[in-house]
Amino acid sequence: MENKNRLFLVFFFLCMLFPAFPKGTVKLSLVAPDGSNEVGLGDKYYIYYKLDNVSGEPSEPASVPGSNKLSFSFSSSSSRIVSVNGRTEQSTSRTYVLYLRAKAEGSYTFGPVTVGGVKSNTLHFKITGRKSGSGSTARGNMQSASASSSDANSEGSQGSGPRFIGKGDSHLFLKASVNKINVYEQEALEYTVKLYTTYSRIKFIGATESPKFDGFVVEDTKKTSDSFSYETYNGQTYATAIIARYVIFPQKSGKLKITGNTYTVSADRSEYFADEFFSHMTVYQPVQLNVTPNDLVIDVKSLPTPIPADFSGGVGKFSISSQLPSADLLTNNAASVIYTITGSGNLKYVKLPELNNLFPPQLEVYSPKTEVNVNVGTTNISGSVKFDYSIMPLEVGRFEIPQVTLVYFNPETGSYETSVARGYSVNVGKGASSDKSQTKERTRFDSKLLPNGSNLSMTHVPFVLTWTYWMFYLIPSICLVGAYIVWNQRKKLMADENAFRSRIAGKVASARLKRAYMCMKKKDETHFYDEMLKALFGYIGDKLKMPTSEISRSNVKSVLESHDVENDLINQLISLIDECEFAKYSSNGAAMDMTVVYDKGSKVIDSLEKSFSKKDIHKQ
Repeated sequence: MENKNRLFLVFFFLCMLFPAFPKGTVKLSLVAPDGSNEVGLGDKYYIYYKLDNVSGEPSEPASVPGSNKLSFSFSSSSSRIVSVNGRTEQSTSRTYVLYLRAKAEGSYTFGPVTVGGVKSNTLHFKITGRKSGSGSTARGNMQSASASSSDANSEGSQGSGPRFIGKGDSHLFLKASVNKINVYEQEALEYTVKLYTTYSRIKFIGATESPKFDGFVVEDTKKTSDSFSYETYNGQTYATAIIARYVIFPQKSGKLKITGNTYTVSADRSEYFADEFFSHMTVYQPVQLNVTPNDLVIDVKSLPTPIPADFSGGVGKFSISSQLPSADLLTNNAASVIYTITGSGNLKYVKLPELNNLFPPQLEVYSPKTEVNVNVGTTNISGSVKFDYSIMPLEVGRFEIPQVTLVYFNPETGSYETSVARGYSVNVGKGASSDKSQTKERTRFDSKLLPNGSNLSMTHVPFVLTWTYWMFYLIPSICLVGAYIVWNQRKKLMADENAFRSRIAGKVASARLKRAYMCMKKKDETHFYDEMLKALFGYIGDKLKMPTSEISRSNVKSVLESHDVENDLINQLISLIDECEFAKYSSNGAAMDMTVVYDKGSKVIDSLEKSFSKKDIHKQ
């Protein structure tokens, strides 16, 4: 009897020490763009696998009725241990997402699926011929549908899939700003995009293209934030960071618009739980957002009139200096005079006056060699531009090289200002025999009469009556008509910009691959993968006459399938895009071989070009 009591006590304490595991469940839920169980033909939709207390891994389905399967991936996981009155209970939750596109109308069922011996529910859904809306509204509907499907089977929001938000919410948003609203033409302007967030961790920030700067020249600067700082905005404290910065120059007057682009942000939202056993613990919930900063309108003023006749086009603050290596020159021997412009502003676009109109005719001036050495700062461009002119003395003597003035507009004072480079006196001695002296010797007149020839004729046919004379008119006329016809045909072809881009898509992609190859030679991994992604997405957008903003990794497959591109080639392209994006944003990107990635990119683009050429896609 005593032994039985001891066994009972041991069994009781073992039950108290070890955690109890609730019964496992597998839940399928469908998320359509409008939040219902009806999917529009051609729409993307999602099926979420929610595994509670199930140890097995779900298998990727071979097919889904009425739909094209895009991808199947793990989304999130969470675990929880609760101890009440000495009894410990552990629960786990994992979420997987199946990405699909509807391809055929009808009513369908999916499931049940079995994971770790646990069978799921069956989904019933309908595909209709209507097209659902896209953009931020559709994403907002998917967000609410996803939240409701996961909240129905879990405490709080643990284990639910990523949320999709349009322009952001009170926890994360982007704000675009400029350092000035009223500026002059060509005046430097700083454009920044700042991230505001209250989320615990930011894991990824990426943009597929730059903002749209209509009427601006853009200089990209890499001077963005290296870490978060804190700022109070509308009474709320946010962690902030500048994620994009550009120096832009307006090219015309009036109200110019800057349109923000879309950024994808992956973050972790922290949730706190308290219990007697662990005191407290933190669970991080994944959140994915597609966020767009606000648009801006800039009021650009015209430069004051009258504009000086010798205006250099410079807007900013500049100075000019000159340098003459030697004041003793020789005829027929080239020399040089150097003018250097330093300062800040639209330095790359400043022009010097035509020196042939300033220099004496005895000094012939040739086009300069230009050396640009500028630094793109946070609010302006500064540095220097060197113009190295070659001059050729034609005559012996003493000549004056005049001062060269640089007229520019200073936006700080609102007036035109002038900087002057000093002039020089040069002595030109006799050098080697020049072309001019040789010409004089050749044209020297000989007063002796030439002897008369004996082949004179009494009959003479005027040259105007010969075929040779009229051929001088006929041949240029035919060439002119032919050139007009060719020019007119080319003008019609160039009028269709999309068709033109489609025809030269291969050449543009080759140029981008060359830039990637140069980055690879320099071992510049970040810019290498940037150029590879631009080459791949740019080629698809140009070839299929679509804006690059509509081409993304998620819809490349469906777009190419609609143009009858082979599945094997599509899979190679998607795999290469995944490798480039992983290497670009992952800390393990350095482990990848850039040579292998470059060779794959060249082969994929070459194969796509051949595939499109067979179908003569540019004529579609």
